[in-house]
Amino acid sequence: MSNEANNLKAIVRTEFGKGAARRARRDGLVPAVLYGHGTDPQHLALDSRAFASVLRNHGTNAVLTLDIDGAEQVALTKYIVVHPIRRSIEHADLLVLKKGERVSVEVNVLVEGDAAAGTLVYTDSTVIEIDADALSIPESITVSVEGLEAGSQILAGAVTLPENVTLVSDAEMLLVNVVEAPSEEDLEGEAAEETTPEAAEDSSEESES
Repeated sequence: MSNEANNLKAIVRTEFGKGAARRARRDGLVPAVLYGHGTDPQHLALDSRAFASVLRNHGTNAVLTLDIDGAEQVALTKYIVVHPIRRSIEHADLLVLKKGERVSVEVNVLVEGDAAAGTLVYTDSTVIEIDADALSIPESITVSVEGLEAGSQILAGAVTLPENVTLVSDAEMLLVNVVEAPSEEDLEGEAAEETTPEAAEDSSEESES
């Protein structure tokens, strides 16, 4: 579960705008905005390495315990902006959490086990949306394909969820599809079909010359 204490010191920002955000990032900080429950938005800055470590180890649904000028505030990462090249976190939106509150979030679906021999396992969706206590969000949901035969499917509604967690996604949403692996003859046939008309013409010209 992602309710472990992920303590981060948050600095209240007094400068705003793109220039101030660039200076914060140069100083190793991530500009962030904390909002929710009718509170006024708070402009904060988080240590970039510490914040990235929390997300890397516990996922984007990790519950954060922020120290804001000595006051503790529990929050959830709502949205992050990542630099397309450097992959560093450029900005974060944080959502105020209250004890006992429930939230709808997307969690990763992990597939484990080996399907029956002669099959291929296709993952159709890698995430599902769930409703859970804000302080007890599972980091991921695991489904097993152990021994499943070709033609088997795993739908969102068939997934076993942790206690006090409910499904938000469509119960008929396809997560995993187990199909029959192509035979050697099938693969050879596909390779033959992929032969282009140009290649056939070149071969014909070579034989005539």
